[in-house]
Amino acid sequence: MHITHTYQTIFKRLQCLEGMPALLFRLILAPVMIIAGFNKLALSGDVSHFYQYFLASDDIITWFGNKEWGLGLPMPALLAFLAAWAEFLGGILLFLGLFTRLTAIPLMITMCVAATSVHGDNGWFAVTPTDASTSPARVLSWLQIPGAQASLDNSSAAAERLTKMRDLLETHGFTDYLYETGRPVILNNGMEFSVIYFAILLSLFFTGGGRYVSLDYWFSRKYRNRFIDNELK
Repeated sequence: MHITHTYQTIFKRLQCLEGMPALLFRLILAPVMIIAGFNKLALSGDVSHFYQYFLASDDIITWFGNKEWGLGLPMPALLAFLAAWAEFLGGILLFLGLFTRLTAIPLMITMCVAATSVHGDNGWFAVTPTDASTSPARVLSWLQIPGAQASLDNSSAAAERLTKMRDLLETHGFTDYLYETGRPVILNNGMEFSVIYFAILLSLFFTGGGRYVSLDYWFSRKYRNRFIDNELK
């Protein structure tokens, strides 16, 4: 009973910090979403008319609509516009912790589209593990999960290619300069980050922006708005 009471006392005192995970999630996601949206908007380049600042850039619209090398989506101008502003404005709102739950919804949709349409064909990993013995896919192979062994085989093949690239660089390149800020890797561009971001957004959807650390919390105290209320009762 004494241990239980001590635990409850400590937990109660730590409740003042319960908004910190949401704050960290928001600070991780906000810059990612802001720059992703900014780069999709025409305001990131040169425009001839003021209204174009509010539209998606032409190259993004083309990528959204092209069926051969792009996403092949219908109404590319509209969807690019919605995706760009969902990310740009959504990232700003996440940073502020304002309308966090509502903001998470369109961002989760964009992450689902990114995971399935952009990264899905590339598998799971964003960066290919080049050591099959330490790859998370090894755990899945123990469970006989389909595709796990193929992932491990890909890791071994990637390691061989990367070794050859490094040998060439060390023979003919300026490795002191090239390796100064990190060693080369094989970019797989899989759906790993999109799914992780989706999980973070899903968490924010249920928890809100965080107690004491978001505008949602302070507005909810004043206005008791059920859409932004994340105050524990």
